[in-house]
Amino acid sequence: MPRRHQRETSPSQRQLRVGELVRHALAEMLARGEVHDAVIEDHLITVPEVRMTADLRLATIYLMPLGGRDAQPVLAALERNKRFLRGELAHRVNLKFAPEIRFRLDERFDEAERIEKLLRTPEVRRDLQPEPTDETSSDDEDDES
Repeated sequence: MPRRHQRETSPSQRQLRVGELVRHALAEMLARGEVHDAVIEDHLITVPEVRMTADLRLATIYLMPLGGRDAQPVLAALERNKRFLRGELAHRVNLKFAPEIRFRLDERFDEAERIEKLLRTPEVRRDLQPEPTDETSSDDEDDES
C-alpha cells in the first residue's frame, strides 16, 4: 500500500525538541560573542523560535534584534556567517546531520504591536465597554427613593 504524504498541522515532539536545542545553542553563541562580526557584536539579538523540518535537515531560525533596529544589516551579517554557525551548531547539537540553516525576521512582535494599537483606538474601546443594562438603571432609581 503506498504511503500517502499528509501535511502535518503541528510539529512533532522531536522537531520541537531539536528546534529548542538549536535555539539555545545559537542564543548562547550570540550572547557570548562567539560570532566575530562587527554588526552582530553591536546588537543584542533575540532568537524566539527555531522551526525544524520533519527530517531535521533544515532549521528556520526566527530572530529579532533588540528594538527591531537594523534588522536587515543583522540578517545580512548572519547570512555571511552561516557556514561558521552551521559548523558550530553541528558540534553543539548531537544530530546525524548538521541542519541547513536559514534566517527569518520574527514578525510576531510587529503583529502584536499592530493589534495593541488597534485595541487602543476609540472605536474598539467603545465596543469593549460594557453596555448599561436595564437592571442597573432600575437599581439606581430605587436608591433615589
